[in-house]
Amino acid sequence: MILQTTTIARNTFIESVRQPVYFIVLVLAGLLQVFTTWSTAYSMGYTTSAEVSKDNKLLLDIGLATIFVAGVLLAAFVATAVLSREIETKTVLTVVSKPISRASVIFGKYLGVAGAITVAVVIMTVYLLLGLRHGVMSTAADAPDYPIIVFSTGAVALSIGVAGWCNFYYGWSFPQTASLLLLPAILLAYLLALLVGKEWKLQPISTDFKPQITIACAAILLALLVLSAVATAASTRLGQVMTIVVCAGVFLLGLLSNHLLGRHAYRNHAVGIVESSAPVLASRAAFDRSGDEMHVVLRAPPKAEIRRGAPIFYGPNPSGFMLAGGGTGAPGEESRGVVATHVDGRELTLTIRGESPIPERPPSPGDHLFLRPTQVNAAAAGLFAVVPNFHHYWLTDAVSQNNPIPPSHLVMLAGYAGTQIAAFLALAVLLFQRRDVG
Repeated sequence: MILQTTTIARNTFIESVRQPVYFIVLVLAGLLQVFTTWSTAYSMGYTTSAEVSKDNKLLLDIGLATIFVAGVLLAAFVATAVLSREIETKTVLTVVSKPISRASVIFGKYLGVAGAITVAVVIMTVYLLLGLRHGVMSTAADAPDYPIIVFSTGAVALSIGVAGWCNFYYGWSFPQTASLLLLPAILLAYLLALLVGKEWKLQPISTDFKPQITIACAAILLALLVLSAVATAASTRLGQVMTIVVCAGVFLLGLLSNHLLGRHAYRNHAVGIVESSAPVLASRAAFDRSGDEMHVVLRAPPKAEIRRGAPIFYGPNPSGFMLAGGGTGAPGEESRGVVATHVDGRELTLTIRGESPIPERPPSPGDHLFLRPTQVNAAAAGLFAVVPNFHHYWLTDAVSQNNPIPPSHLVMLAGYAGTQIAAFLALAVLLFQRRDVG
């Protein structure tokens, strides 16, 4: 089964990159990045502590959105071309009539599509990184970054030129050759841009490398792989147009899931965000015993009155998901658990009272503070967990606001995406098993 799946995946990958729409989308994405570099001035951003600053913040937002939308279009077009079209023309009979399981066909088709999407996203990501290295020309006095212009233009021209030559003299597929040549060429161009500064002087390779933006682009790739699984499942029963409609619908629903489902799934209201926290006694920093105290400073005055003895809940999610801390106690009795024992404007002292409940961890900077436990709507929470939430993959705000993205977050996103991909591929196998292809 593994050999059959890899063979189908290889053929599907080749079919995907041979489609004219594949190369057209890559070229259009590059042109849009160029136009974005010219047209995103006057965004009124002045923060200089993040990987992007000033007008480049808008350049990052539009550039990542370009990758996202272009990837959605590719996922829909490529998936329908390699599966639904084969079903319509009945060429899939030559595969399923052999001792090859339909599950192998689905997995092979998906792996081929995912490989093509990955190549496209890597190329478009390098477009964005080259554009950010060049930067927005906000004034007429700004000098162009000629190494970026020379290296990027040379990579694209070389790919198109060699592909045209091979197509004319050897009959090679122009879109396939150009796309596959563009990947190493644009990566080499970016490597040279990292080594050569704006004034054509050698520099350390880490000078202009932006790891946080690279992680943000990797998160978008995970989202597009989920959409590729959606397109694969839809194309087992639907034609090209309806598959595109389904992908667009899932994409929009994923963008609106926080508003449509998330706000009903978990109901709570944060009273503040932790700016800093420190133990009152350094020897009791674990905050896991009765009597332990933490000094907490909020970023702004609390949105609601925090009284002495009030139970305090905290967690990283503003909706109140997965809270730590909190207290218990009957009305009129003294609360046990994490309670506020001193309140002075933005400064709080949190104390553990009693032997239980004991918080799982102390409050950390960035945590949201709550005065009550979160109310959970089981039905909405179930739908919220099933529907892909593309806000999880959109990390632009973290980059522009200089909130470091830990690699562990990308690992969690990969697990989230992997679970959804497995679910949609299982649905695709189920739908394809009973599909009449004769």
